[in-house]
Amino acid sequence: MSRPGFFVDAWDPAYGASFEASALGPAAPSSGQVDPDVELPAADWRALGPAVGVRSPEVVLLVDGVRRIDASVWTAEADGVSYPGIAASYAAGVVRCDLGRGVAELAGARVARGLFTASPSAGDVVAGSVRYPVRRVGGSGELSKLPAAVQGPLTALEVEVSDAARVDGDLLVVDGPLRARRQLPRTLGYVKTQHSQYLDARLAAVVTGLTPGQRCPVFRLGIGTAWGSWSWYLRLPVTRGAPWAGIVRVECSPDLTPAEAVALADLSLVTLPRFASTPYKDPRAPQNLIPIAGLERRLRSLLGDARLLHRALSASARRAR
Repeated sequence: MSRPGFFVDAWDPAYGASFEASALGPAAPSSGQVDPDVELPAADWRALGPAVGVRSPEVVLLVDGVRRIDASVWTAEADGVSYPGIAASYAAGVVRCDLGRGVAELAGARVARGLFTASPSAGDVVAGSVRYPVRRVGGSGELSKLPAAVQGPLTALEVEVSDAARVDGDLLVVDGPLRARRQLPRTLGYVKTQHSQYLDARLAAVVTGLTPGQRCPVFRLGIGTAWGSWSWYLRLPVTRGAPWAGIVRVECSPDLTPAEAVALADLSLVTLPRFASTPYKDPRAPQNLIPIAGLERRLRSLLGDARLLHRALSASARRAR
Protein backbone atom coordinates (compact mmCIF):
# COMPACT_ATOMS: atom_id res chain seq x y z
CA MET A 1 0.00 0.00 0.00
CA SER A 2 1.50 3.32 -1.06
CA ARG A 3 1.71 6.18 1.40
CA PRO A 4 0.13 9.56 0.58
CA GLY A 5 2.55 12.14 -0.80
CA PHE A 6 4.11 14.75 1.45
CA PHE A 7 5.08 18.14 0.03
CA VAL A 8 6.44 21.42 1.32
CA ASP A 9 5.05 24.56 -0.31
CA ALA A 10 7.85 26.54 -1.94
CA TRP A 11 6.45 29.83 -0.63
CA ASP A 12 7.86 31.42 2.51
CA PRO A 13 5.15 30.73 5.14
CA ALA A 14 5.20 34.43 6.09
CA TYR A 15 3.25 34.99 2.84
CA GLY A 16 0.69 32.25 3.48
CA ALA A 17 0.44 29.44 0.94
CA SER A 18 0.24 29.35 -2.83
CA PHE A 19 -2.93 27.29 -2.50
CA GLU A 20 -5.17 28.12 0.45
CA ALA A 21 -7.56 25.24 1.00
CA SER A 22 -10.79 25.71 2.87
CA ALA A 23 -11.63 23.85 6.03
CA LEU A 24 -13.20 21.17 3.84
CA GLY A 25 -10.00 20.63 1.89
CA PRO A 26 -8.72 21.55 -1.57
CA ALA A 27 -11.59 19.73 -3.31
CA ALA A 28 -14.29 21.78 -1.55
CA PRO A 29 -16.47 23.21 -4.35
CA SER A 30 -16.87 26.93 -4.90
CA SER A 31 -20.32 28.44 -5.05
CA GLY A 32 -19.48 29.91 -8.47
CA GLN A 33 -21.13 28.20 -11.42
CA VAL A 34 -18.64 26.78 -13.95
CA ASP A 35 -19.00 25.74 -17.58
CA PRO A 36 -16.00 23.60 -18.56
CA ASP A 37 -17.26 22.89 -22.13
CA VAL A 38 -15.75 25.99 -23.73
CA GLU A 39 -12.53 25.07 -25.48
CA LEU A 40 -12.94 21.31 -25.12
CA PRO A 41 -15.79 19.14 -23.85
CA ALA A 42 -15.23 18.26 -20.20
CA ALA A 43 -14.87 14.60 -21.14
CA ASP A 44 -11.90 15.48 -23.38
CA TRP A 45 -10.05 17.76 -20.97
CA ARG A 46 -6.27 17.37 -21.14
CA ALA A 47 -3.10 19.37 -20.66
CA LEU A 48 -2.44 21.79 -23.51
CA GLY A 49 0.97 23.00 -24.65
CA PRO A 50 1.93 26.13 -26.62
CA ALA A 51 -0.09 26.58 -29.81
CA VAL A 52 1.79 26.44 -33.09
CA GLY A 53 2.80 29.86 -34.39
CA VAL A 54 1.85 31.81 -31.25
CA ARG A 55 4.54 34.21 -30.07
CA SER A 56 4.61 36.56 -27.10
CA PRO A 57 3.91 40.23 -27.88
CA GLU A 58 6.80 42.66 -28.18
CA VAL A 59 5.53 44.75 -25.26
CA VAL A 60 3.90 43.52 -22.05
CA LEU A 61 2.59 45.88 -19.38
CA LEU A 62 2.26 44.60 -15.83
CA VAL A 63 0.21 46.62 -13.36
CA ASP A 64 -0.06 46.24 -9.61
CA GLY A 65 -1.08 48.22 -6.57
CA VAL A 66 -0.09 48.30 -2.91
CA ARG A 67 -1.85 49.69 0.13
CA ARG A 68 -0.92 50.40 3.72
CA ILE A 69 -2.81 51.50 6.81
CA ASP A 70 -0.89 54.42 8.28
CA ALA A 71 -3.07 54.77 11.39
CA SER A 72 -6.36 53.71 12.93
CA VAL A 73 -8.45 56.68 14.08
CA TRP A 74 -11.64 57.36 16.00
CA THR A 75 -13.98 60.31 15.80
CA ALA A 76 -15.88 61.97 18.63
CA GLU A 77 -19.28 63.06 17.38
CA ALA A 78 -21.36 65.83 18.96
CA ASP A 79 -23.98 63.26 20.04
CA GLY A 80 -21.38 61.17 21.87
CA VAL A 81 -21.13 58.45 19.21
CA SER A 82 -17.66 57.45 18.04
CA TYR A 83 -16.81 56.08 14.60
CA PRO A 84 -13.65 54.16 13.66
CA GLY A 85 -11.59 55.07 10.64
CA ILE A 86 -8.31 54.28 8.92
CA ALA A 87 -5.82 56.64 7.34
CA ALA A 88 -4.54 54.67 4.36
CA SER A 89 -1.95 55.22 1.66
CA TYR A 90 -2.10 53.35 -1.65
CA ALA A 91 -0.24 53.40 -4.94
CA ALA A 92 -0.52 51.86 -8.40
CA GLY A 93 2.08 51.50 -11.10
CA VAL A 94 2.88 49.94 -14.45
CA VAL A 95 6.04 48.19 -15.60
CA ARG A 96 6.68 48.22 -19.35
CA CYS A 97 8.55 45.12 -20.49
CA ASP A 98 10.08 45.35 -23.96
CA LEU A 99 10.75 41.69 -24.68
CA GLY A 100 12.59 42.45 -27.91
CA ARG A 101 15.18 44.62 -26.17
CA GLY A 102 15.08 42.73 -22.88
CA VAL A 103 14.33 45.93 -20.97
CA ALA A 104 11.84 46.60 -18.16
CA GLU A 105 11.09 50.13 -16.98
CA LEU A 106 8.57 51.94 -14.83
CA ALA A 107 5.97 53.39 -17.19
CA GLY A 108 3.96 55.27 -14.59
CA ALA A 109 3.04 55.36 -10.91
CA ARG A 110 0.59 57.30 -8.76
CA VAL A 111 0.11 57.63 -5.02
CA ALA A 112 -3.13 58.49 -3.24
CA ARG A 113 -4.33 58.58 0.34
CA GLY A 114 -7.61 58.64 2.15
CA LEU A 115 -9.37 58.71 5.50
CA PHE A 116 -11.92 55.90 5.32
CA THR A 117 -14.75 56.20 7.84
CA ALA A 118 -18.53 56.22 8.19
CA SER A 119 -18.38 59.31 10.39
CA PRO A 120 -20.80 61.99 9.11
CA SER A 121 -18.66 64.80 10.55
CA ALA A 122 -15.15 63.73 9.52
CA GLY A 123 -13.24 65.96 7.13
CA ASP A 124 -9.92 65.81 5.34
CA VAL A 125 -6.92 65.27 7.59
CA VAL A 126 -3.66 67.11 6.99
CA ALA A 127 -0.58 65.45 8.44
CA GLY A 128 2.41 67.66 7.77
CA SER A 129 2.64 68.03 4.00
CA VAL A 130 0.35 65.06 3.36
CA ARG A 131 -3.43 65.24 2.98
CA TYR A 132 -5.83 62.37 3.59
CA PRO A 133 -9.12 63.25 1.84
CA VAL A 134 -12.13 61.82 3.62
CA ARG A 135 -13.72 58.86 1.85
CA ARG A 136 -17.09 58.11 3.37
CA VAL A 137 -18.01 54.42 3.60
CA GLY A 138 -21.51 53.03 3.89
CA GLY A 139 -23.05 51.05 6.72
CA SER A 140 -21.97 51.30 10.31
CA GLY A 141 -18.30 51.41 9.30
CA GLU A 142 -16.95 48.58 11.46
CA LEU A 143 -13.19 48.82 11.85
CA SER A 144 -12.65 45.26 10.59
CA LYS A 145 -14.36 46.09 7.28
CA LEU A 146 -12.60 49.37 6.57
CA PRO A 147 -9.42 47.93 4.96
CA ALA A 148 -11.60 46.38 2.22
CA ALA A 149 -12.94 49.85 1.39
CA VAL A 150 -9.50 50.80 0.06
CA GLN A 151 -9.74 48.25 -2.77
CA GLY A 152 -12.19 50.25 -4.89
CA PRO A 153 -10.11 53.46 -5.04
CA LEU A 154 -6.96 51.38 -5.53
CA THR A 155 -8.50 49.55 -8.50
CA ALA A 156 -9.58 52.89 -10.00
CA LEU A 157 -6.01 54.15 -9.62
CA GLU A 158 -4.69 51.04 -11.39
CA VAL A 159 -7.07 51.69 -14.29
CA GLU A 160 -5.83 55.29 -14.53
CA VAL A 161 -2.16 54.35 -14.70
CA SER A 162 -2.95 51.53 -17.15
CA ASP A 163 -4.82 53.84 -19.53
CA ALA A 164 -2.00 56.38 -19.43
CA ALA A 165 0.68 53.80 -20.31
CA ARG A 166 -1.07 51.76 -23.01
CA VAL A 167 -0.47 51.71 -26.74
CA ASP A 168 -2.07 49.61 -29.45
CA GLY A 169 -0.96 45.99 -29.59
CA ASP A 170 0.43 45.62 -26.08
CA LEU A 171 -0.72 43.04 -23.55
CA LEU A 172 -1.76 44.22 -20.09
CA VAL A 173 -1.42 41.87 -17.10
CA VAL A 174 -3.01 42.97 -13.83
CA ASP A 175 -1.96 41.35 -10.57
CA GLY A 176 -5.10 39.77 -9.15
CA PRO A 177 -8.65 39.31 -10.50
CA LEU A 178 -9.89 41.72 -13.15
CA ARG A 179 -12.76 43.10 -11.05
CA ALA A 180 -13.61 46.57 -12.41
CA ARG A 181 -10.90 46.32 -15.08
CA ARG A 182 -12.79 43.88 -17.31
CA GLN A 183 -13.46 46.59 -19.89
CA LEU A 184 -9.73 47.07 -20.65
CA PRO A 185 -8.75 45.52 -24.03
CA ARG A 186 -6.13 42.75 -24.29
CA THR A 187 -6.04 42.42 -20.52
CA LEU A 188 -5.36 39.40 -18.33
CA GLY A 189 -6.08 38.98 -14.64
CA TYR A 190 -3.28 37.09 -12.93
CA VAL A 191 -4.27 35.23 -9.74
CA LYS A 192 -1.23 33.75 -8.02
CA THR A 193 -2.87 32.45 -4.83
CA GLN A 194 -5.63 29.87 -5.24
CA HIS A 195 -8.20 30.38 -2.49
CA SER A 196 -10.98 28.25 -4.00
CA GLN A 197 -11.35 25.09 -6.01
CA TYR A 198 -13.69 25.79 -8.91
CA LEU A 199 -13.40 22.47 -10.78
CA ASP A 200 -14.61 19.02 -9.85
CA ALA A 201 -12.06 16.41 -8.79
CA ARG A 202 -11.58 14.92 -12.27
CA LEU A 203 -10.95 18.27 -13.96
CA ALA A 204 -8.80 19.45 -11.04
CA ALA A 205 -6.63 16.40 -11.62
CA VAL A 206 -5.90 17.74 -15.11
CA VAL A 207 -4.71 20.99 -13.52
CA THR A 208 -2.48 19.35 -10.91
CA GLY A 209 -1.10 17.09 -13.65
CA LEU A 210 0.15 20.01 -15.73
CA THR A 211 3.88 20.21 -16.36
CA PRO A 212 5.67 23.58 -16.59
CA GLY A 213 4.60 25.39 -19.76
CA GLN A 214 1.21 23.67 -20.01
CA ARG A 215 -2.31 24.96 -19.36
CA CYS A 216 -5.75 23.50 -18.94
CA PRO A 217 -8.60 24.26 -21.37
CA VAL A 218 -10.50 27.54 -21.04
CA PHE A 219 -13.64 27.39 -18.91
CA ARG A 220 -16.39 29.86 -17.98
CA LEU A 221 -16.32 30.90 -14.33
CA GLY A 222 -18.97 32.66 -12.25
CA ILE A 223 -21.76 32.46 -14.79
CA GLY A 224 -24.39 35.12 -14.13
CA THR A 225 -22.27 36.99 -11.57
CA ALA A 226 -20.60 40.40 -11.61
CA TRP A 227 -17.17 38.79 -11.21
CA GLY A 228 -17.50 36.11 -13.90
CA SER A 229 -14.79 35.55 -16.50
CA TRP A 230 -13.21 33.22 -19.00
CA SER A 231 -10.51 31.44 -17.03
CA TRP A 232 -7.75 28.83 -17.21
CA TYR A 233 -4.88 27.47 -15.11
CA LEU A 234 -1.27 27.19 -16.19
CA ARG A 235 1.90 25.97 -14.52
CA LEU A 236 4.96 28.18 -14.42
CA PRO A 237 8.53 26.83 -14.45
CA VAL A 238 8.98 25.15 -11.07
CA THR A 239 10.77 22.22 -9.51
CA ARG A 240 8.18 19.48 -9.18
CA GLY A 241 6.72 19.47 -5.68
CA ALA A 242 3.28 20.05 -4.21
CA PRO A 243 0.37 19.41 -6.61
CA TRP A 244 -0.41 23.14 -6.91
CA ALA A 245 3.20 24.34 -6.99
CA GLY A 246 3.63 26.96 -9.71
CA ILE A 247 -0.05 26.92 -10.66
CA VAL A 248 -1.69 30.27 -11.42
CA ARG A 249 -5.18 31.09 -12.62
CA VAL A 250 -5.50 33.53 -15.50
CA GLU A 251 -8.71 35.23 -16.57
CA CYS A 252 -10.03 37.58 -19.21
CA SER A 253 -13.21 39.53 -19.82
CA PRO A 254 -16.45 37.53 -20.22
CA ASP A 255 -17.44 40.03 -22.92
CA LEU A 256 -14.97 38.38 -25.30
CA THR A 257 -15.96 35.53 -27.59
CA PRO A 258 -14.79 32.02 -26.68
CA ALA A 259 -12.35 32.13 -29.62
CA GLU A 260 -10.88 35.42 -28.36
CA ALA A 261 -10.51 33.96 -24.86
CA VAL A 262 -8.70 30.90 -26.22
CA ALA A 263 -6.37 33.15 -28.21
CA LEU A 264 -5.49 35.05 -25.02
CA ALA A 265 -4.97 31.77 -23.18
CA ASP A 266 -2.50 30.67 -25.86
CA LEU A 267 -0.77 34.05 -25.65
CA SER A 268 -0.50 33.83 -21.86
CA LEU A 269 1.18 30.44 -22.06
CA VAL A 270 4.08 31.74 -24.16
CA THR A 271 4.35 35.02 -22.24
CA LEU A 272 3.87 34.64 -18.48
CA PRO A 273 6.45 31.88 -17.87
CA ARG A 274 9.13 34.29 -19.12
CA PHE A 275 8.58 36.43 -16.04
CA ALA A 276 8.52 33.65 -13.43
CA SER A 277 10.65 34.28 -10.35
CA THR A 278 13.07 31.88 -8.69
CA PRO A 279 13.08 30.76 -5.02
CA TYR A 280 16.49 32.19 -4.18
CA LYS A 281 15.30 35.66 -5.27
CA ASP A 282 11.66 35.68 -4.16
CA PRO A 283 9.90 33.84 -1.30
CA ARG A 284 6.73 33.63 -3.44
CA ALA A 285 8.42 32.07 -6.47
CA PRO A 286 7.56 31.33 -9.15
CA GLN A 287 4.10 32.95 -9.00
CA ASN A 288 5.26 36.41 -7.95
CA LEU A 289 6.47 37.57 -11.36
CA ILE A 290 9.85 39.32 -11.43
CA PRO A 291 8.54 42.68 -12.79
CA ILE A 292 5.69 42.65 -10.25
CA ALA A 293 8.07 42.06 -7.36
CA GLY A 294 10.20 45.01 -8.44
CA LEU A 295 7.14 47.18 -8.94
CA GLU A 296 5.82 46.35 -5.45
CA ARG A 297 9.12 47.44 -3.88
CA ARG A 298 9.08 50.70 -5.84
CA LEU A 299 5.47 51.47 -4.96
CA ARG A 300 6.01 50.81 -1.26
CA SER A 301 8.90 53.25 -1.27
CA LEU A 302 6.62 55.88 -2.85
CA LEU A 303 4.14 55.57 0.02
CA GLY A 304 6.59 57.33 2.32
CA ASP A 305 7.91 56.48 5.77
CA ALA A 306 5.10 54.85 7.76
CA ARG A 307 6.54 55.91 11.13
CA LEU A 308 6.83 59.55 10.11
CA LEU A 309 3.29 59.57 8.75
CA HIS A 310 1.96 57.97 11.94
CA ARG A 311 3.67 60.63 14.02
CA ALA A 312 2.33 63.39 11.76
CA LEU A 313 -1.20 61.96 12.02
CA SER A 314 -0.91 61.78 15.82
CA ALA A 315 0.26 65.40 15.93
CA SER A 316 -2.62 66.44 13.69
CA ALA A 317 -5.09 64.71 16.01
CA ARG A 318 -3.64 66.49 19.06
CA ARG A 319 -3.95 69.85 17.34
CA ALA A 320 -7.56 69.11 16.38
CA ARG A 321 -8.42 68.32 20.01
